[in-house]
Amino acid sequence: MTTVRQRRVGKGAEAAEDQPSEEKNVKPDGKILSDHTGGKLWNILSITVGGIVAISLGLLTSVYVATLHENDLWFSNIKEVEREISFRTECGLYYSYYKQMIQAASIQQGLHGLVYDNKTESVRTINILERMNVYQEVFLSILYRILPIQQYLEPVYFYIYTLFGLQAVYVIALYVTSWLLSGTWLSGLLAACWYITNRIDTTRVEFTIPLRENWALPFFAVQIAAITYLLRTHLQPVQERLTLMAVFIATFLFSLTWQFNQFMMLIQALALFILDCLDMLPTAKVTWLYIIQISGLLLVCVLQFFNSMILGSLLISFNASVLIARTIQKNLKKGGLLNRLGKLILHVLLVLCLTLLINKFIKKILNLESDEHIFKFLKAKFGFGATRDFDANLYLCEEAFGLLPLNTFSRLSDTLLFYVYIFVLFLMTVAAVIVAFRNLSGSNQVQFMEKMEECTITLKPDAAYNLIHTVLFGCLALSTMRMKYLWTSHMCVFASFGLCSMEVWKLILKCTHLYTSQRTHVIKYSIPIITLLYISYKFWPGIMDELSELREFYDPDTVELMNWIKSNTPNTAVFAGSMQLLAGVKLCTGRTLTNHPHYEDKNLRERTKQIYQIYAKRSPEDVYRILRSFGTDYVILEDSICYERRHSRGCRLRDLLDIANGHIMDGLGENEPDLKPSLYPRFCEEIKKNLPSYTIHFTRVFQNKTFHVYRLAKHK
Repeated sequence: MTTVRQRRVGKGAEAAEDQPSEEKNVKPDGKILSDHTGGKLWNILSITVGGIVAISLGLLTSVYVATLHENDLWFSNIKEVEREISFRTECGLYYSYYKQMIQAASIQQGLHGLVYDNKTESVRTINILERMNVYQEVFLSILYRILPIQQYLEPVYFYIYTLFGLQAVYVIALYVTSWLLSGTWLSGLLAACWYITNRIDTTRVEFTIPLRENWALPFFAVQIAAITYLLRTHLQPVQERLTLMAVFIATFLFSLTWQFNQFMMLIQALALFILDCLDMLPTAKVTWLYIIQISGLLLVCVLQFFNSMILGSLLISFNASVLIARTIQKNLKKGGLLNRLGKLILHVLLVLCLTLLINKFIKKILNLESDEHIFKFLKAKFGFGATRDFDANLYLCEEAFGLLPLNTFSRLSDTLLFYVYIFVLFLMTVAAVIVAFRNLSGSNQVQFMEKMEECTITLKPDAAYNLIHTVLFGCLALSTMRMKYLWTSHMCVFASFGLCSMEVWKLILKCTHLYTSQRTHVIKYSIPIITLLYISYKFWPGIMDELSELREFYDPDTVELMNWIKSNTPNTAVFAGSMQLLAGVKLCTGRTLTNHPHYEDKNLRERTKQIYQIYAKRSPEDVYRILRSFGTDYVILEDSICYERRHSRGCRLRDLLDIANGHIMDGLGENEPDLKPSLYPRFCEEIKKNLPSYTIHFTRVFQNKTFHVYRLAKHK
């Protein structure tokens, strides 16, 4: 483990956790006692002011995003169907379960309807609580029913205000993490301001409210803050136990609210593993964090009726492998540089092999294939062979799963965030490399430290963890744009910590031979204050303009479609169409669906591919047979998909279907040599001609500029 010298700092907020020196404890000097009492009072005042600022900024952020949402949609004035349509794609699906619980005759009947659901996937009964992370909707609906607020607050407002309220938790957690790292709440203030001014790249809560990440990321930020505190030195046993409990609760809530939790925590486990191998974290605390991750995930698994995808996660296999490998290699952290490097290489190989073996064994026992589409997507994304797999290509062609656009960095640079972040990242990385080399070479002995006291570079465990955290999540964000929100929010924390860090400025001034204690303190406070003034001057007018800009929700074609479905189709009717639209159909009309946007089930993915043949080159008989096999009564065709222009050739939905079916794509351009012309025209285009071969199976019952609805004939 890294030996870190205790910093000697002046009185103030930075000395929050330092114990009084031994000399001050034993000498009954009135002046010293007076100074000590004054220091404690100043410390209490600093914590109080910092806490008030944190809570105030969190609440202001909640009000800010809520106001933006209201101004953008005029949410308080539009009809209920328009409010529900505003929950696009999978957001509408998740909110529909909250609405279902609210409208149920009792809580028990509402829960029974979720556990034995036969409306989300036609001709199939599924357990929603097992398949989807919707416990938050269940909890919120129960809370709404039992609290005496029904006559004051509509269900939809209770829901969205809760999500906006979680943004306050998010900002406070980021603030506290930065404060803990730097020792001054000025750093937290700067982190929160950067989060707000870079809102486009740090959150999308105001227009994707029910999205799982908006529930999960505040708890993830709380977990990071708790881990940062846990990794501090000189914690009392009671403090350590309480912090471990906070880490467990935050980890559990994060895991419960997002289906991608296992992948995020796997990256976190990798960060802990790397730092533990380099002797930069206390091994006992790392072990506890491994155990907390496993236990939190297993508890979620139990609540989700033993969801096999959780049991087969790489996280559980990896953490178990690390603990087993560490038991086998007990002398991992002894010996010289070459000896330790050899042991580390062997240790990494052992962990990797054990992880793959354990994971393969679990998946074989459980016959688990639910996450295979993710690995196909990753394989194709990183250039390990092209694929014609429909599901993998569906992800590859979405902008959200592509590389992070370069204009992101220009936006982050406008607020100075990116420049500061790169500056701090470079310095901390250099320090980490030096400390890691010193640890592995065994040159961190006390005598050596005393001799090299003035030039020794140290890296506290909490700073080391946040460094590797930001590096790994940065790599994830660069490779997959949708995951940038995990990185950019932590970027605010890391950059503000570096700008307010005594160690960073001390290192810079020593390297330039300008170091004095007074100069370091002046720079530590003056640079962040100047940065805050710059941000306020440049972005406050824009924020005010944004808050004064008023727009209104407008989607008359979808509103017309939903109203027609509610008025002209039976409650038991089954609808087929695109995943995104059908989520809205379920929410707005309560009709039964053939497929939906929650794509984490192999059978559903195969079903969706079959339903999407309505946009492929297939015969009317084939399409009719497929739709009827899923109990379809009505099919909705969208011109925006049939004649899609949003994606380039090769990434349009109809192109993906043609490639998967072995057919030549439409339009000018190259085709792979083994693709062949289809025997049939494109179904979604040809059906509009009302040819007898189509009208015998399909009757058009509704149309507007966007949608065409056909009723399927019920042949004997």
